[in-house]
Amino acid sequence: MLLISGYHVYFQGFWDILKDITMVTFNLTGFNPDIFILVGIPGLEQFHIWIGIPFCVIYLVAVVGNLILLYLIIMERSLHEPMFFFLSLLASTDLVLSTAGVPKTLSIFWLGAREITFTGCLTQMFFLHYSFVLDSAILLAMAFDRYVAICSPLRYTTILTHQAIIKIILGICFRSFCIILPDVFLLKRLPFCQTRIIPHTYCEHIGVARLSCADISINIWYGFAVPIMTVISDVVLIAISYMLILLAVFRLPSRDARQKALGTCGSHVCVILMFYTPAFFSILAHRFGHNVSRTFHIMFANLYIVIPPALNPIVYGVKTKQIREKVIVLFSPKTTQ
Repeated sequence: MLLISGYHVYFQGFWDILKDITMVTFNLTGFNPDIFILVGIPGLEQFHIWIGIPFCVIYLVAVVGNLILLYLIIMERSLHEPMFFFLSLLASTDLVLSTAGVPKTLSIFWLGAREITFTGCLTQMFFLHYSFVLDSAILLAMAFDRYVAICSPLRYTTILTHQAIIKIILGICFRSFCIILPDVFLLKRLPFCQTRIIPHTYCEHIGVARLSCADISINIWYGFAVPIMTVISDVVLIAISYMLILLAVFRLPSRDARQKALGTCGSHVCVILMFYTPAFFSILAHRFGHNVSRTFHIMFANLYIVIPPALNPIVYGVKTKQIREKVIVLFSPKTTQ
């Protein structure tokens, strides 16, 4: 009996210690918090209702424009070419990018729905960052498409076969997934024992990580260095592609041929500039623009996830002859005999 009683006391003591450790760990770390609070745009709370109006209009333009682009590419057999397959992927990614952020932003502005669950925050963060990295990879794939079309026109159909296009699309999607997925686990491991208030309209990796009461060095290193270096490598490869394209164009014998070749790249160059210029401006402003207000940073970040997706289909609709003609046919009044 004494032996049994001794074991009982031992295990009871061990169980009590284990419960105490568990409770202390939970209280100090607070893994998997229930909710976060998204403030919106700090300093402009009284103008949220009015700020939401242009955001809503631009978002609707982005959704309608990209859906029309996808519809035309799917329905028109004449657009079943490698360049338009990549363009359809760009339109789909732009829809994900804007939809991941804007509806929640509008609910904050108009409904005061500032709460977001921890799971919802991680999901939103993943799709925002994933779409950004994937957009960059798609622009690189489109640059490769233009390089083959201009520098090796006779081999274009043999190089960019349907199988090759599918492999490229799967490759860039998988690469983007593998780059961004660790962000989710880097956030899930952090303890959130302080404020749960996010001074932003959406969840982004470093912004959420800064709420933790633990060391976030690995979050800062990975969240900044890996995606940025990936995007920079895309920019370098795109620049090399266009240098080779320009060399090939200037070797063409006639001026008309040169203009035609450059014309096929015009819309892509515009989209590249619209995507990378504000992206690098935002990165440099965060790194060196210490005198730039937080309000400006957040406003600019919101505009970035909605304006390029809205402008991309417009640029391609205006500067790409095949798409322009199909849009005119789509919206022209049908005549009856």
